[in-house]
Amino acid sequence: MTTPDARSGTGRPAELFFEDLVPGLTVDLGVVTVDADEMVAFARRFDPQWYHVDPDLAAASRHGGLIASGFYTVSLFMRAYVDHLLSRAAADASPGLEELRWLAPVRAGDRLAVRVDVMGARPSTARPGLGTVSLTGTMLRLGPDDRPEQEVLRTRFRGWFAVRPVEADPAEVEAEATEAAPTDADQPDADRRGVDQPDGGPTAADPSTVGPSDGDPTQSSGSPEARRPD
Repeated sequence: MTTPDARSGTGRPAELFFEDLVPGLTVDLGVVTVDADEMVAFARRFDPQWYHVDPDLAAASRHGGLIASGFYTVSLFMRAYVDHLLSRAAADASPGLEELRWLAPVRAGDRLAVRVDVMGARPSTARPGLGTVSLTGTMLRLGPDDRPEQEVLRTRFRGWFAVRPVEADPAEVEAEATEAAPTDADQPDADRRGVDQPDGGPTAADPSTVGPSDGDPTQSSGSPEARRPD
């Protein structure tokens, strides 16, 4: 369901909606530089395998030095995705990931160009008001001349995005308000005459509705007139 204020993934007002994420669209997510201390700290906390955290063992191995945890690399992708796309788009949750591949080692100091490509889009059958967008994300190591040298990460996933809210037509809103406004025909007779009386009760202005006097025996309920059927 669309969020009430059409918020982006970071909570700010959204400017991109499901309709804007058309197949064939490529979104540049910027360039990230791998920080050595952060890379090792992440591995020590979440993936403490020796080739991620022990520089001596890693240097003596076929890796030739420390390499980043693949989950650290995909975290860098996710941050770029949030900063450059989800912060602008009316994003909801993601229904899943189809592919995640680490295609080459990532090392401290690497500069990685990040992008996402829209592969498909369709209205969601599970979540009314949202559309499902199929995306491919890639990270490419840049050389000294800023040209791509090697693809280091590829992922395929889906995201839910809110459809663009439909603004009400002012003319339709005015017409609905006019139809809903009360008219004289909707008011009780007493309100139209300006007479203050109980609903359905007699009025002093109408002598035909005045009942018999309690002291007049000619108008008693036992008279033939009183018993005559209507």
